[in-house]
Amino acid sequence: MQIGRYISVNIRSRSKRKMIVIGYACAVVFAFILSLTNNNAVEASVSSDKDTNYLMIENSIAQSISDAKTIYPEETAENIRSLFALVNNLVRQKNIDKEIIVQKGDTLISVFTDLGLDRAKANDLFYALKKHYDPKNLRVGQKLHANITVNNSDGKFVRLNSFIIEPTIGQKIVATLNEQSIYEVSDIKQELVKEINSATGEIDGSLSISMQDGGVPNRVVHNFISIFAYGVDFRRDVRKGDKFEIIYENYIDSEGKVVKSGDVLYAALILRNDKIAMYRFKDKNGGTDYYTEKGMALKKTLDKKPLAMRNARISSPFGKRYHPILRRTKIHWGVDYAAPSGTPIFAGGDGVVQVAKYNGSYGNYIKIRHNSEFSTAYGHMKGFAKGIRPGVRVKQGQVIAYVGSTGRSTGPHLHYEVIQNGRRVNPRTIRASTGENLSGTNLANFKKMVTDLHNNYKSMFAKKESNKVAQK
Repeated sequence: MQIGRYISVNIRSRSKRKMIVIGYACAVVFAFILSLTNNNAVEASVSSDKDTNYLMIENSIAQSISDAKTIYPEETAENIRSLFALVNNLVRQKNIDKEIIVQKGDTLISVFTDLGLDRAKANDLFYALKKHYDPKNLRVGQKLHANITVNNSDGKFVRLNSFIIEPTIGQKIVATLNEQSIYEVSDIKQELVKEINSATGEIDGSLSISMQDGGVPNRVVHNFISIFAYGVDFRRDVRKGDKFEIIYENYIDSEGKVVKSGDVLYAALILRNDKIAMYRFKDKNGGTDYYTEKGMALKKTLDKKPLAMRNARISSPFGKRYHPILRRTKIHWGVDYAAPSGTPIFAGGDGVVQVAKYNGSYGNYIKIRHNSEFSTAYGHMKGFAKGIRPGVRVKQGQVIAYVGSTGRSTGPHLHYEVIQNGRRVNPRTIRASTGENLSGTNLANFKKMVTDLHNNYKSMFAKKESNKVAQK
């Protein structure tokens, strides 16, 4: 653009003879650029003879300047020098797109300085971005994007042209360097379109691979499996020839690219002659779960060992024991699992957090209500997971805290309790179902939703009916 404006101004304001000289200079310059770009990229074309190439163009421009002096000794020569300086930058520099993955300890300032910005420029960009993005939200593993200019000869940093942060799916915070060397920041929100997809298939080998072969995204496959995780033994129950069916959401951008996977609306496993079908439903209180076609809740039993360390040993069982600190026999109302400090602790089942605080001898303590019958309690934690507080709804397997040794404790472990109708019971022997069946208005709304789903996917459900007939 700068070259075009320069030529345009000079054509309008100078004589024909001057135009010829400048035109000659431009021809030499652009011929050189063309020779470089014919190799697909400036970087690839600058080889061992690049110094000779640069010398050739410098000599040509020098001759043009010398010729120009005989016509317009000062102004024209200076204009051609400016043109040469601009083109010289174009052929001696290149732009590079970089992807940065945030590491532990990184900050926006450190990311900028690692790219090559000096401290003052890094601060300028930081405060420009801060108006649109909270730097505290930067997280480990997050991907950032930058476009920088470097020297072709030695790869040294020249400038940061643009920087992009994507805080959420469909949103981009873009900082761009303008002609005054100031970063302008824009918040671009892209409208995503939700599409509903379906897939059916026969299981050949593992369920996950069979679903992926059927075009189902990895995240959706994981969600599908988690729906049945507490009712199906995938190692023993699922065999070659069994079938899966799924209806799920995807979110696509304006270019038709899938940028986010949504919820699984319907999931079914056909295991020989036994079909297990589940429908996702959000009740009038905002709770979401999966139910059978008749509105029966997916029966989930409480996790007996809600720890990431699945082989954690029992350091103290439920029942009478000699207390190591009080030094007397006392009922131990839970099960203690010894595990390294910081080990993630899971919610034993779906439910609502009732208590999350420091609680005397329990130390850091959480209590979760699962339904009208069962609750679970967790003690001695090092700390709570982000967002865990009273009133928050949690899902089975969600990280709620981390193993510690707070309160009355002799070492890092999880104290785990199950409360049934207000009475503490042995977590190792109780089979506690946490699902609640639909009734009343919720059941009526659920049945309507199931009917609508069947009507919208008649071809898919028709296949299911034909499968039933074939099996009979």
